[in-house]
Order: sequence, then structure tokens, then C-alpha cells
Amino acid sequence: MKKIILLITTSLISVALSAQTWGYNAVEIKIKEGNENEITEAYDKVHEEIRLTNGNVGFQKIHKGSENGMTHRMIWAWELGTEWFSGLDDNKAEAFWAKMDNYVEEWGESYSGRFLSWQGGSDNDDDHKIRHVWNIKPKNPKQFKIGHDKLVKRFQKEFDGRIVSLGTYDFNGPNGATHWVMVSGKSMEDHMMLYHHLQEQDDFYILSSERGEVERVGDVEYETIKSFRTEE
Repeated sequence: MKKIILLITTSLISVALSAQTWGYNAVEIKIKEGNENEITEAYDKVHEEIRLTNGNVGFQKIHKGSENGMTHRMIWAWELGTEWFSGLDDNKAEAFWAKMDNYVEEWGESYSGRFLSWQGGSDNDDDHKIRHVWNIKPKNPKQFKIGHDKLVKRFQKEFDGRIVSLGTYDFNGPNGATHWVMVSGKSMEDHMMLYHHLQEQDDFYILSSERGEVERVGDVEYETIKSFRTEE
């Protein structure tokens, strides 16, 4: 698994989705107890020499929805077909993953896909600390995307300042999921207040139904511990 991730992060080339297509790769891990700070420090160290040009890197804690005892996930997002970072040679990458072996008890599943829709949020990282992801299987993906975009536009006021995104699982979707929807927020309570406001409005149910038939196969709550973005 480590070699696969190394290959991805050194040869592949959050994302403000425009005319370009962005992709991502994520891997779930179970860290050894008490080693979260050490991994965060390793991220800081390796990124002292990396310049991100068309990509983002994140380290997240898995809260509700974790499967198989996984505690965290590492995620990379980049504009497909571009050189999205510089400054990381093979030796530095090998040294980083060697450190990870000291802190990781078990390597979990890895999955990849693309971003289909993206509403950017505020510039304050605290506004996006908690991210709620629904793993889904829409019967008609095209219809679902059209309906999703329409719903997000209609409730722009409610979603103001939040990241709202729709994407695919192109490789190894969890529990057979083919797509996902993500909403960011400050806390679990902040998310629940959003859902309460949305569900008080009839339009929310009407527009949700216009997305078509969809099977929800799970949902997960992530907390962002560390993130690095493309440098302007």
C-alpha cells in the first residue's frame, strides 16, 4: 500500500473547480495510539520543501462512520493532467513514508475519483473543520448532478460560507458507492442546525426528489487536522 501511495503522490500530477477536472486519492489508516501529533509534524516537515501549484493535501481524523477501526485518512487532490507540486524528490518521499511506518498501525483502503461540482466556502479553515460525506449510488448520475446543482443554487443563503461538493468514486468506492456528497461546517452541531433549517422548507424535499432515485450506502464525519493548499 505504501508503495502505491508513493507512486501516486510522486508521479500524478481542493479545490476550486472550474473548466478543469480535478481528481483525488485518499487512503485510510489506523494510527498507533498517541501518534497524531507526530504525523502532523511529519506533514509540516515534508511540506517545508514542497510547493503546491495545482493541488491540495489534507490529513483528517475519522469520527462517526469509521469502518474497520480506521482512525484517519490522508487525501490528495489535484487538477488532472498537470504537474501539481514541486520540490519533492524520491529520497524525500521515501523518508516521509518511512516515518509513517513508525506511526501507522494498519494501512486501510484507498479510493480515488473526480470532483463533479464544487461550491467554495469561506477562507477561514475553522468554517470547514468538520466535513460530512454521504456515500451514495444514484440510479441516474446525470440527473442527480443536475438536481444537486439546482438544490445548492436554490439554498445558496443556507450554504453560504460552506463547501458543498459532489464527486465520484472511480476506483474502490466504499461499500459499492459510485458517488459522494460533502458539506463542510464548523462542528457537528453546526451541521445539525443546517439540516434543521433545510428540512423546514418544502422546496428542499421537492428539489431533493428531482435528483432521482438514490441509494445511500453510508456516511462519514471527518475532522481536518492539517491542510496544505495551492500557493497563489
